[in-house]
Amino acid sequence: MRVIAGTARGIELRSPRGGRTRPTTGRLRESLFSMLEAAGADFSEVLDLYAGSGALGIEALSRGGGRCTFVEADARAAAVVRENLERTRLADRGTVVTARVGRWRPAPGYTCTLVLADPPYDDPGPWEAIAASVQGALAEASVIIVEHAARTEPPPVLTGRALWRDRRQGDGAVAIYRLLGEGSE
Repeated sequence: MRVIAGTARGIELRSPRGGRTRPTTGRLRESLFSMLEAAGADFSEVLDLYAGSGALGIEALSRGGGRCTFVEADARAAAVVRENLERTRLADRGTVVTARVGRWRPAPGYTCTLVLADPPYDDPGPWEAIAASVQGALAEASVIIVEHAARTEPPPVLTGRALWRDRRQGDGAVAIYRLLGEGSE
């Protein structure tokens, strides 16, 4: 697995050992970031939930993101995220937190502009956990991305943002949520 574009383009990322982490394929990441550009997403303060290897947040940083907070419950996977940040020379712009999504809350005053979430496909309640962790921390124009199993339907609204796109690719799908208003597609 390699970074697709930006300052860290081509750098190989490590994946946590074992079968608990499902890396997002390069093709799906490329499609996802194309959709983000189409949505006019702001990469200045990124939150990567269920970080795994950190590939999504690192891709955002590589493409010009300002900072990224990575939240990962598995301590071994969190260590791999730190290693990948070092490999890509992006460690000074990333913070890795070992905590469970849904229980973790950002510090008071924290505001994110982009949320990337890649929960396990067999997780029965990721939507509620994601909403709990970002409650009160979203900038007005924040975009929320949730990778999910293609066999499941995402909710039409998440934290006050409407489902804008839901693209399926193989077994996976990417749901994009954003505020919709005048002039939106």
